[in-house]
Amino acid sequence: MPHTPTQFLKIEQDGPVVTVTLNNPDVLNAFNDEMHLAMCELWWDLGEDPSVKAVILTGAGKAFSAGGNIPGFIRTHEDMEYRRREMRLARRLLEAMAGFHKPVIAAINGPAVGLGLNVALLCDIVYIADSTFVADTHVSVGLVAGDGGAAFWPLMMGLLRCKEYLLTGDRIPASKAVELGLATRAVPDESLLNEARTMADKLAALPHQAVQETKRALNLHLQDFILRAAPFALAAEAESFITADVKTTIENFGKKNK
Repeated sequence: MPHTPTQFLKIEQDGPVVTVTLNNPDVLNAFNDEMHLAMCELWWDLGEDPSVKAVILTGAGKAFSAGGNIPGFIRTHEDMEYRRREMRLARRLLEAMAGFHKPVIAAINGPAVGLGLNVALLCDIVYIADSTFVADTHVSVGLVAGDGGAAFWPLMMGLLRCKEYLLTGDRIPASKAVELGLATRAVPDESLLNEARTMADKLAALPHQAVQETKRALNLHLQDFILRAAPFALAAEAESFITADVKTTIENFGKKNK
């Protein structure tokens, strides 16, 4: 059983299935530094544990994940070394999840936004609660959509539709997410985790080498998209953090908190 690297990730194993819960519900499971780093390291631990055959990824409380957190956003704007670290972590997380060889089922129990959504989309099967929505709001706060959307969304939903939703940041309801290719299936809220567990059990019971290497072969397409687009997209996102638009976003955060 993998160790729990942080209080912000809850890791529970039941037979061959591990459930990983993003566990920062007071801020809608927004990624702080500790959670971000732990998510990068988690996949190695799970991959090396022979008792783990399938993984479920979900969120605590009423959200899957709101993406990045405000203190981190501000620090990334102000601190160049921190900004470089954050972009390295973003690349590591993309590569770690795309390269993970065991099946992962996302159970989007509430809003999944920005980085939160892109983490879900790096899973293999994505179930989404009927009542919720997803969105990538990078551009609307002044950022290039570098940590996932621009890199691999075109593989899932086509270039023109990808441009519409990444450039506008519009919310995508559950049924529309399925139609666009950003989710596998929309399910009633109350049965979301049961559906995810049923699928995890099904995949865990199949021949392991066949499941894992078929996933790896399929993910070569995903890894190719990441390899081609992520270096530029993340470099451009890093540059975004020193623009006047991001400074305005930070000033607006301050006004909302007064």
